[in-house]
Amino acid sequence: MKRICVYCGSSPGKDPAYVAMARRLGTSLAERGLGLVYGGASVGLMGAVADAALAGGSTAVGIIPEAFANRVAHPGLTEKHVVGSMAERKKLMFDLSDGYIALPGGFGTLDELSELLTWSQLGFHTKPCGLINQNGYYDSLLTFFDHAAAGGFMHANHLDLLLVSTEPDDLLDRMGAYEPPKIDKWAKGAG
Repeated sequence: MKRICVYCGSSPGKDPAYVAMARRLGTSLAERGLGLVYGGASVGLMGAVADAALAGGSTAVGIIPEAFANRVAHPGLTEKHVVGSMAERKKLMFDLSDGYIALPGGFGTLDELSELLTWSQLGFHTKPCGLINQNGYYDSLLTFFDHAAAGGFMHANHLDLLLVSTEPDDLLDRMGAYEPPKIDKWAKGAG
């Protein structure tokens, strides 16, 4: 892996621990010589992860829609791509990255993570996808995934497509050793 895409909130959240975790992840990326690909903003968790990666000597590639590039684009990026739509943004983020991590965030983060997991489920890619479940932030989502598998809307092996940890270094270690599960989306009993 050379570059990790991080999906996260453009808000800092109410708990300062979220910003601290974003900084820890950015620092971990830099310490491992991994570049950052992300949404290009200077605010919220996005800004925190980019600032930490850059401060540690890593590269930070931002992909930001032109609709708000002039308002929140990070001024110190190694590389900045201004795109016309969120669909273009997601595609370029995917193309430039070797793995993906979700930190806490809202609709956008959930959209990006869900799309990657869907593509992985369908065999469109075999790159590692992970999330940092800080302070149980994603507990309800993980419970939903278990519920969907138990209800027959996804194969139980699909749960192995998402690596979950509370620590950046543990997650990055697991992503580095990731072997995608052998899954046939269309096998009998799979959702």
